[in-house]
Amino acid sequence: DRGVMEYHGWITVRENPADDDDETRLRQIVDELRLRIARMASPYLLDLRWMNGEPFIHLGGCSNHRSSPDVAELFEHVAAIAPGSYGLLHVRDDEDPGHENEVRVLRLVRGTVTWHTEALLSPCVPTLEDPFTD
Repeated sequence: DRGVMEYHGWITVRENPADDDDETRLRQIVDELRLRIARMASPYLLDLRWMNGEPFIHLGGCSNHRSSPDVAELFEHVAAIAPGSYGLLHVRDDEDPGHENEVRVLRLVRGTVTWHTEALLSPCVPTLEDPFTD
């Protein structure tokens, strides 16, 4: 058992769902998120940048330590401070009780974060990998 957590995700950062963000307020939100991301000090992909006038967060990694960094907590924080944001985080965690053989998806929509099973990649065995044989 390798005890690995793999994750890949993105967030489109928006102040509110009306798509009429106050640019000054959105910049304040992004500046606060930039500081929070810097404090996470992740050795993995954790990037916040403006593209075509809109802020986006991209993240990915593969860790031997669960919740290091706590990327789900970042999604919860974005949901709280910028409820117009949306995004997905795909997580494969072979130590997640009851979900060891699944890829899970954390969905951020309208200030709410929910977990789902990713049907396109689950069950991991045999969808992604062959069954283990001696």
